[in-house]
Amino acid sequence: QVQLVESGGGLVQPGESLRLSCAASGLVSSPYSMGWYRQAPGKQREAVAIISSGGTTNYADSVKGRFTISRDNVKNTVYLQMNNLKPEDTAVYYCKVIHILTYWGQGTQVTVSA
Repeated sequence: QVQLVESGGGLVQPGESLRLSCAASGLVSSPYSMGWYRQAPGKQREAVAIISSGGTTNYADSVKGRFTISRDNVKNTVYLQMNNLKPEDTAVYYCKVIHILTYWGQGTQVTVSA
């Protein structure tokens, strides 16, 4: 059974940083794609950053230059380094893994507020 365990969310002030982690267990090999999505209150879930098994990355325009996605294919873990956080980054962040099927994490709250 595949499980995704997220960690690293919290409450920070504007301009500060956070690092999210998502560890996938129960996989027989490295996932094809790993990524982070977010959903703010009253808004649809949106893609934030995605990384392929080969390391190709894609970012939402709103986070380019501030967020960095990376992955450890041995640990089947994906990270999201978030710098210079803004109030508009406030949302529940979800990890998504594609490995034959699609799997979602439980979500971790990120709140950016002065």
